[in-house]
Amino acid sequence: MGLLCSIGRMAFTVAIAAVLAGVSTPLNAQNSAGKVKCVVLDPGHGGHDHGCMSKDRKYSEKNIVLSVALKLGKIIEEEHPDVKVIYTRKKDVFIPLAERADIANRNKADLFLSIHVNANPSIVPSGSETYTMGSHVSDKNFEVSKRENAVIKMEDDYTTKYEGFNPDSPESYIIFSLLQNAYSEQSIRFASFIQDEYKKGPVSVNRGVRQAGFLVLWRTTMPSVLTEIGFLTNSADKAKIITPEGQQMIARRLADAFTRYCEDYSSRYGNSEETAPEDDNREESPKPETQTTEPDQPEVKNPEPSEKTEVEPVSQTRYSIQIMAAKKKIKSNSSEFKGLKGVQSIYDKGFYKYHYGDWDTRQKAAAVLGDVRKKFPQAFIIAIKNGKIVTR
Repeated sequence: MGLLCSIGRMAFTVAIAAVLAGVSTPLNAQNSAGKVKCVVLDPGHGGHDHGCMSKDRKYSEKNIVLSVALKLGKIIEEEHPDVKVIYTRKKDVFIPLAERADIANRNKADLFLSIHVNANPSIVPSGSETYTMGSHVSDKNFEVSKRENAVIKMEDDYTTKYEGFNPDSPESYIIFSLLQNAYSEQSIRFASFIQDEYKKGPVSVNRGVRQAGFLVLWRTTMPSVLTEIGFLTNSADKAKIITPEGQQMIARRLADAFTRYCEDYSSRYGNSEETAPEDDNREESPKPETQTTEPDQPEVKNPEPSEKTEVEPVSQTRYSIQIMAAKKKIKSNSSEFKGLKGVQSIYDKGFYKYHYGDWDTRQKAAAVLGDVRKKFPQAFIIAIKNGKIVTR
């Protein structure tokens, strides 16, 4: 009965927090310009909390994730100088779960990324997976969240601080099935970008995007994900995640996912009329190439206009398919375009946004989108007017 009362109090507290969060706008005040300005990187565990350990006890989760987080933060600071990077810890110290989330909340962060290493009693499981906050739908997800939430047992008076939450009790996780996270869509998109980038290695086994009840995600008030970069209990994964080179590669994958999230966030919530900053040294956008149907061209073709179709004035809205975005200029013949011909770019909100095709209706672009996504899974349709990306 006491446990049920505790769960009831916690559910009530969570419900009130959700209501209070809903009073403000869905996007934080600093997000009104549609830009990610602050990201919090959370290396899991630390101090007397080692996290999972390799079987030879030589390598610990706390040290691996700290190295990855610091490398990731350095990349972000170099490639996104306008983004503030905050760490929940930059050295080997213990930080309570509640404090990790509070750091992000106090700094009004736009994004929260908690980095972890996975483990399993069996040596067989391998690969990476990324979680958003929610109710677990499988025993495997529950075991992961239970292991990560068990950290609270190392905190003083955790039963009071977390209002009776028992990380080992399935009943305690009922509260997560009652929550509707206002940032779930954005969290899932970021998690999807991460998993897509992970496919490039070094740990290329993709275990997908999942949901589970992580306390550290529950307490944050912004899009938040928890990523497991690989299994320390799997020899193949271990060999890649314990080395500085492997950790740098993982940091690179996370940085690329972050860039994609920033670009996606900006295109969805930004001011469509914002123009690129004045820069006399900035290269002009490449002129469109003549589209051809060479043998290496993918099965993607612009529909031929019918004889009745009138040529629209340049000022009218056109539709194209954005395939990627980058901070730096990419040559038109780059292999990064995977054989697509006639790829053009628009400089928008600090990014060169590369897009393919030109159509007069969204429906025509949609007819080709599926083929483009075979090469660029995250491709999406954009509207262009007077050389600028607009919201339509």
